[in-house]
Amino acid sequence: MRPTAHRTEVLVLQHPQEQRQAKNSVALLRLSLAHCEVVVGERYAHDALQSLLQRPGRETRLLYPDVPAAPAPPPAGTTGTMAATPLRLVVLDATWRKSLRMLLEHPALVALPRLSLQAPAPTRYRAIRAARRSDQVSTLEATVQALATLEGPSFVGAPLLDAFGHFVAGVAARQRPSGAMRPVLQVGAGVDR
Repeated sequence: MRPTAHRTEVLVLQHPQEQRQAKNSVALLRLSLAHCEVVVGERYAHDALQSLLQRPGRETRLLYPDVPAAPAPPPAGTTGTMAATPLRLVVLDATWRKSLRMLLEHPALVALPRLSLQAPAPTRYRAIRAARRSDQVSTLEATVQALATLEGPSFVGAPLLDAFGHFVAGVAARQRPSGAMRPVLQVGAGVDR
């Protein structure tokens, strides 16, 4: 598969437990996006996190739903279209509970302007991971939708979603019929992996 072209840099902060999951959609995301960095960890030193989040000449957005314990959403005009300044999109890859803990334990993440997905497309992930809500999608699906929102028609995510569909089908075919599915993970606006 050829890397998918995009302007927005993607930084995935991946919880260590997700790295070991066979159903990890971030592995495919990293291989498929031309500008995707994955950093595995749960807690980050303030200076190390700041250097990951900030890139000269780029504004940073956090792909995460608005939650009561977090600040207000980004100012009007920062979602839905590509900003004039190039962006760096930060994505948390963890279970919903762990991603919220990662967020709240790092004031630098809490302070970032948010990008929340509006009405995510149905997930392909249900074949291998259970979800409590219909708007919960994989990290890969959330990131593709966020890039499409930010970059508009110039971002072509269909080949990446097709590859993800084949990945899910392959994992589902290898699962034992008696095996129970794990709950899906969360990223973005009501988004789970």
